[in-house]
Order: sequence, then structure tokens, then C-alpha cells
Amino acid sequence: MSALLELKGIYREYPSGDGVVAVLKDVDLTIQSGEMVAIIGTSGSGKTTLMNILGCLDRPTRGVYRVNGKATPDMTPNDLAALRREHFGFIFQRYHLLSDLNALGNVEIPAIYAGFESETRESRSRQLLERLGLGERMTHRPNQLSGGQQQRVSIARALVNGGEVILADEPTGALDTKSGAEVMKILEELHAEGHTVILVTHEREIAERAERIIEIKDGEILSDTKKLSINSQPKRAKEQIKQPGAISKNRWNAAIGSFGDALSMAIRSMAAHRMRTFLTMLGIIIGITSVVSVVALGTGSRQKILQDISSMGTNTINIYPGKNYGDMKSNKVRTLTVADAEMIGKQPFVDSVTPSILTGGTLKYKNIALSASIRGTGEQFFQVQGVKILKGKAFDKQSVEHYAQEAVIDPNTLKALFGSEDADPIGEVIILDNVPLRITGVGKEESHMSMGSDKLNIWIPYTTAMSRILGQTHLASIVVRVSDNASSEAAEEGIAKILKQRHGTEDFFMANLDSIRQTIESTTATMQLLISMIATIALLVGGIGVMNIMLVSVTERTSEIGVRMAVGARQSDIMQQFLIEAVVVCIIGGILGILLALLIGEVFGQLNESFKMIFSATSIVVAFACSTLIGILFGYIPARNAAKLDPVIALMRE
Repeated sequence: MSALLELKGIYREYPSGDGVVAVLKDVDLTIQSGEMVAIIGTSGSGKTTLMNILGCLDRPTRGVYRVNGKATPDMTPNDLAALRREHFGFIFQRYHLLSDLNALGNVEIPAIYAGFESETRESRSRQLLERLGLGERMTHRPNQLSGGQQQRVSIARALVNGGEVILADEPTGALDTKSGAEVMKILEELHAEGHTVILVTHEREIAERAERIIEIKDGEILSDTKKLSINSQPKRAKEQIKQPGAISKNRWNAAIGSFGDALSMAIRSMAAHRMRTFLTMLGIIIGITSVVSVVALGTGSRQKILQDISSMGTNTINIYPGKNYGDMKSNKVRTLTVADAEMIGKQPFVDSVTPSILTGGTLKYKNIALSASIRGTGEQFFQVQGVKILKGKAFDKQSVEHYAQEAVIDPNTLKALFGSEDADPIGEVIILDNVPLRITGVGKEESHMSMGSDKLNIWIPYTTAMSRILGQTHLASIVVRVSDNASSEAAEEGIAKILKQRHGTEDFFMANLDSIRQTIESTTATMQLLISMIATIALLVGGIGVMNIMLVSVTERTSEIGVRMAVGARQSDIMQQFLIEAVVVCIIGGILGILLALLIGEVFGQLNESFKMIFSATSIVVAFACSTLIGILFGYIPARNAAKLDPVIALMRE
């Protein structure tokens, strides 16, 4: 039968300048199951290094170490973690309890990594603490416990997964005489129950309580003395501690338990360092707020602009005489007629059409005389141009056909003639260049792209304007609103074909407002993309901040990482914990950033009722996903660094 622990030709060397220093030199050692062994030596003799190698916290430079006949150099990091988790139990001189956890939580850690069910591990942890006299102190944190009580918690932690081999490094070194005696009594009881106990000490009195004493000096074993035969039957304690064989393990429980522990640790760490956490989140908050707000602002701006254009008629095409804007001969072109408008209006791609004549004149009412802008239009003008009738009604087709002397005025004209926009002018008669006109309504043009908003605007039937005011038969322009289901480009081609056939030449040009809309959409989209990129850079900077803080956190918590590895945490467990912390920080920062953006939008809407930021569910989801992704990407390097720490090196750091 092979020995439980066997070392052959073990060396442990460390670099020193141009050479190396050997802490252990050609050590051969065999330990059988059930032994109580004391390794004694002065400081610097190599006894702690030997214990670290026995507990798989460190690897020998040369030689072979076997556990139950299996060579540790052939084992993977996860195999070594399994040994530390399921076979070894560590009792440290400085206790190495996690300050954020209470006594019960510290004892449970190895069982969490082993995948024990929650109820089972808690029951076993409570049983161990009660067995060790800490039944009333389970909810106390390490700083609320005495040194002896902390060491008992450490012993309970070593036993929670069974602790086939108990490794105690100076277990009484930091304790008073009474507490030290109690700890040694517990170790002797554990030995009597069948545990293999290996303790490291520099005190001869403590070593004498073991059945086998190994003395080491300058890295070499000087003597190996057995006080009792290892074949003798060990004394059994009156009260037995249940072994882990009764505990069922499940890999899903292990994964869930590990995730839950890492999540709770992340929250505790964040709560314990609130300012650091807030500063870490700040970059994410600013970045997410910027991205969501910029998208909302851009969407709101685009919609407002499109609404202004739509108020003149979506897909509106204006037809003018001449070759283009500024054509000096356009006034001489008089081929654009009412018949052209009527023919265009019959086409299937046309929603509505109106002839248009623009002129100016003197407007009189009682003793008031003003200059006004006069526009002769058809009855469909108000639909084409999006003029909203505020009072009364617009003139109709019958009014156009009968050359009715009717007019629709705008609010500016109403206020100028009647003193207030609240006045009722319906039925009143005004004089336009000696032509009396009865007011039938008050209309407001939603967009003033064609006329200045400060002008006095009057709309009358184009027939009235042509016959009674101007005495002409040609039109200044024709305005066409294309059907929503028709292409404006196709409509332009159709209109051009009709007019060329009617006029025999191309003596007109068209302005398509849809092209203006597309240009504005393209421009706003470009600006939105530019600002979004700036916001994304802010988000990236925030991510780098997260990485920096997490790297600092790894340095600050090196000792904690070492403890977790010593009690059986795999590299994946450590990586998971730090990744979760980074992701939690970024997720909370993302949520706060989104809420802040929504608050800004609400305040903005209260201050400016005519324009609102429009938030997109897609942008919010994408922003939230980005914050999570940043946590993963920028948390990976710190998490990997933490996972790759050597347990023994990590434990040596404070």
C-alpha cells in the first residue's frame, strides 16, 4: 500500500541575483495516513516551505511529490485545487479569514467551491462551529472574535470538506497560552478521530505532543523520530465529526454556489469601498448617458425637422417657370397654366395639387392700411401646404369656380387689423387694392419655408387673384403633393413628361421637398453618428477606468485570493469572481446612466415643450449591452491576473 504523502529528492530553489538559493535540499519524506507529525525548526529552516509543498500551495523546483501515489507535477491546476479543496485542510498562523464574511460564511467557503448544497454545507458548518465551542459566535466577523476564536473558525474551515490531512502552520504562534492549549487539544482530538495532522512549529513543547517529530535545518531533514507506532489503533474521540462522504455534490450546485458567492462578494466589496466604486462607475455613467442622450436628441431633432417639412406636405413638388432659380427670363415664361395643374391633378401618383399666384398689395380695414403678401391658391392648397384652420373655414371649390371674393388670413394679419389674435374676424370685410374681400377663416401655416413668419399673409382663390387683382392667365407656380405610396422621383418624371408634351419644350423646373428632407435626414444622421462616436469614446475611457480600478483591486486583495485558492478555489472560480465584480459595476453604472439620460430628457421636455428628446428602446438596450460588454472586456485582464497568482505567493502578501 502506497504512502499517503511521499516526497523524493525535493528541492525548492529561488532566484537570488545571478544564482539561486535552495530553501529545501534533497528532502525525502513519507507520511502515512492517520499520523500526527510535527515539523520543527528555527525560522528560515524551510519548514513552512515544506508544508506549502505538502499542501500543494507550492511546487518543488526538482524532485517528485506524490499524493496517494499520484505525482503532483503531472496534475493540472484544477487537480491541485481539488486536492486542496477535498483532501487538505489548512490552519494558518495568521488565521487568514475573510474580513467581509462572518464565522459561518468563512467556514462555508470550501464547501461552496466543492459544490455542496446550501442546506447541507450550512448544517455541517454550524455543526463544526458548535463542536468547537463557537455556537454563539457564528454571525460575528473576524474583527469581533478573539485570536483563539479566529483559529477555531480556521479549524472548522479546514474540516468542512472532511480535512483528511490537516496542515497547521504555527497554529499556536499568535495565541496566548490558554488559547494555544485549546487549539492543540482540538488537533489531538482530530488525530484521534483518524485525521492525518501535520503541524509546523518552532516550539519543542508543541512538537512533543505529536507522535512523530521531524527536525529540519537549513532545508535538510536532521532527524525523524517516531514516539508511537503508527500501526497502533488511534484513540477515538467520544464525539465524532461526520465525514464528507454523507454530503452529496452536484456540479450545477457547484456552479450556482460559486456564482452566488462571487456575486455576493462583489456586492460586499463595492459596498465596503463606496467612493472607489462610484468613481469606477462614473466613467460608465457618463458614457452611457451621453450615448442614450445623443441618440434621443438626434431622433427628436430629426422628427421635429421632418414634422416641419411634413407641415408643407410630405413629398411636395413645386413647379416653377424658367430654367432654374435666378433665371432672369422666367418672368417672360407664361406657359404654366391652370390647365396644367388640372391635368397633373388627374394623375394616379398625385394626392392633391394647387395653382399658386404670389403678389403683394395694400390691405385696408376701417382706418388701418397695411402691406400684405397675397397668395392666390386652389381649394386644395390648405391640404398641400399643411395650413391649419384656427377659426372659421377655408374657401372651397365652389368659391374658386365662382371667383368668390373671400379670404383666409393668418394670425399676424388678424392681430394687425383687429388688435388681438383672440378677436373674431369671420364675416368682416377688408379691402385689398380696392377689391373687397370677406374673411371666411383664420389659418396658420405650420412651416414658414415659403413665407416669412413676420409677414401678413392672405390666401384668396386663385381665380379671384387672376381676374380681379392681377388680370393674368398664367400661374407663378404649381404645388403638387405626391401620394404617400408613390415615389417622388417617379412623380417628377411623370410631371415632366406631361408638361413637355403640353408646352412642347422644357420651360419649367421643379423643386422636390422630399430631396430636402432626405438631405436633412442624411445630415442629422451624420451629426448624430459623430456625436455618438464622441460618446462612445467616453464610454471606452470609462471602461479603461474600470480595468485600472480592478487591477488595483487585485493588488489590494492578493491575500484574499491566496486564501480562496488555499481552500480549493479553481482558477476559473477566481476569474469568475473578478469578472462578476467588473460586470456588476458596469451594469449598475449602465442602469444609472440610462436613468440619468431619461431624467435629462424629462427636464429638457419641461423646459422646451415644442421639442422633445425621443428615446429609443433599441438604443437603451444596446447601451446596456455595451456596459455589460465593457465589464467583460475590461475586467478580463484583471481577472486573469488574479486567477494566475501562485497561492503561496498570494498568501505571503498582506
